[in-house]
Amino acid sequence: MEAPKYLWWNGERRLWSECTVHVSEIAWATVGAVFEGIRAYWNDEQEQLYVFRLEEHMQRLVRSQKLVQLPIHYSVDELIAAALDLLAANETRQDTYIFPLAYTARTSTRRFRGASDSELSMTTRPNPTHLQTGMKLSANISSWRRISEDVMPPRAKNIANYRNSMLASLEAEADGYDTTILLNRNGNVSEAPGACVVMIRDGVLITPDLTSGILESITRDALLKMARNLGIEVQERVVDRTELYLADEVFTCGTAAEISPITSVDRYQIGNGELGPITSQLEDLFVKILRGQESDYAHWRTPVPAAVTA
Repeated sequence: MEAPKYLWWNGERRLWSECTVHVSEIAWATVGAVFEGIRAYWNDEQEQLYVFRLEEHMQRLVRSQKLVQLPIHYSVDELIAAALDLLAANETRQDTYIFPLAYTARTSTRRFRGASDSELSMTTRPNPTHLQTGMKLSANISSWRRISEDVMPPRAKNIANYRNSMLASLEAEADGYDTTILLNRNGNVSEAPGACVVMIRDGVLITPDLTSGILESITRDALLKMARNLGIEVQERVVDRTELYLADEVFTCGTAAEISPITSVDRYQIGNGELGPITSQLEDLFVKILRGQESDYAHWRTPVPAAVTA
């Protein structure tokens, strides 16, 4: 994949080739690093790129920095402006992933001490959607447990947290599943790797609550609001493992996951093994929101301006 012309690094839009970090700095820099995954969607008819919930993502990035005690140098408004400038300068005309990363600077002598300073980069890359492609996933219940609040705060998008997801994903792949679902320390459903879990039973949308060891997901929040506006009952509560086996529909959701239908869990078929009606209804509305094809959720979209001179 060809690199974009520009990235954003420590307050400046710079040429990709100019931005390097010495190899001796990488060992401890990412232990406390936090990031955001943000998506932008291209509307070909309008010739317009829309970023989904950009302000909320940058707010969460700053909160994650606070939780892991990384010095904060940029306001939410500055980060929003940087993302829009970068997308415009790279002349982005396709579905795209935006990746801000805040990490510890000058780590070689600090290790387990607090960060004396931080740096922040932001990159973009093509990221085609899988919505409305007919994708279906099989899942297992992982033998690995989800990290808990008294281990590492799950609500922060800390790079180190994702080792938990990687171990669970490796196990699922080895056992022949597409993805996996982790339980928390109490044995209740928590989340999938990098995604929240949602189930539908008897017309009710049910998802683990924010104290179940999940990330405070921006996509999850959006889908719950959408469901309520569609007249679907929503419950945020503790969810038992076997509830998933008896569900009519199951899907995961997140920036990367978007809406990812799961049609079997531990070889138990979910519903009729196909995309369910409520999942389909949410997916159809979600696509229209992301592409700027409806007006009720326009406040969730930030249009990217035309390119400006570097």
